[in-house]
Amino acid sequence: MKCKTCLRLYASFFKIGGLLFGGGLAMLPLLQREVVTERQWCTEEEILDMYAIGQCTPGIIAVNTATYIGYKQAGIAGSIFGTLGLITPSLLIICLIASVLQNFLHVPAVLHALSGIRIVVCAMMIQTVVTMAKKGITDKAGAVLFVCVFSLACFTPVPTAAIILLAGITGVLLRRKKGGSL
Repeated sequence: MKCKTCLRLYASFFKIGGLLFGGGLAMLPLLQREVVTERQWCTEEEILDMYAIGQCTPGIIAVNTATYIGYKQAGIAGSIFGTLGLITPSLLIICLIASVLQNFLHVPAVLHALSGIRIVVCAMMIQTVVTMAKKGITDKAGAVLFVCVFSLACFTPVPTAAIILLAGITGVLLRRKKGGSL
């Protein structure tokens, strides 16, 4: 059972790793589709939590998230297989690209293709933000917190980890003020 789960983790994260362009945020729609919708290993809320934790910990967000999901599914072995699945395509692709691309970086069509890929990644990130905002922003206080966090992230040099920590503390304080349990 654990062996099958590890192989599924490797295959799922290999697929994500092979399609992942643009860094951590670009991973969210792929994660949502593969891990939440298709595999049902996590909920959307858990993905957001894992992603937030991945933002606060050293290392690559995608790797941290794959490691955490792998661990949740199959312990240490799952975290290893999830992480290896995620990084294998990148290792293979970067080796291939490095050996070939140097000869074509001056070709306008190659530069235009890379520009097009960046646009697709931006569109995917916006789509993911909209989808997750619908679940994550549930009241006026959440909307205000979103605007504050967005403003801090976009217009100040405040580190991401500090913003996440402040948002977490604010969430706890808001919940207490409403009389909710923790």
